[in-house]
Amino acid sequence: MSDTSTPARPPSLLNRLYAKVLRHAGSPYAPLWLALLSFCEASFFPLPPETLLVPMVLAQRQKAWRYAAICTIASVAGGILGWVIGAMLLDYAAKPIVHFYHAEHTLAALQEKFRQWGVWIILFKGLTPIPYKFITIASGMAHFAMGPFLLASAITRGTRFFLVAALLRRFGAPIEQFIETRLPLLMGIFAVLLLGGFLALRYL
Repeated sequence: MSDTSTPARPPSLLNRLYAKVLRHAGSPYAPLWLALLSFCEASFFPLPPETLLVPMVLAQRQKAWRYAAICTIASVAGGILGWVIGAMLLDYAAKPIVHFYHAEHTLAALQEKFRQWGVWIILFKGLTPIPYKFITIASGMAHFAMGPFLLASAITRGTRFFLVAALLRRFGAPIEQFIETRLPLLMGIFAVLLLGGFLALRYL
């Protein structure tokens, strides 16, 4: 009797990459990489902290709050660097970073909205898929007061990271299975949300 079962499909490149990240997420050095990623993302680096936060929490759900705190503290610290880049290094660093992302209009729109809404821009935009580096750099270019900037950054970044950690801690196994089986779809959704964030910033 012949075997008519369908052979298992090999995992895609994206899934293999995710599996590799998940394995390294449980290493002793993972928190240091998480802090570095969160710090750099707030001023110039393209990848969001959730890239590492999600697999780390899935690997060790009992440390969800610790990882969220690392993300928050490091992101706020990186935001200070972004502020300095916008306020003091406009021609040398801010413009090259913005040009790299082809986001000149985005930054100009943020500056204008800072004049209109002030701290509310940080609180709202920090929760959206819009790269946080644009908010920190625009804050510095607008010479927004450092005290309110730090407070608003801590609130908005902490809300975002602790919410992600809470969901993963509570629904870890189903979320992990969903990510593994729908990874390309999730990456597509994130790309759409990022584009939508840019469009919202331009037209709203």
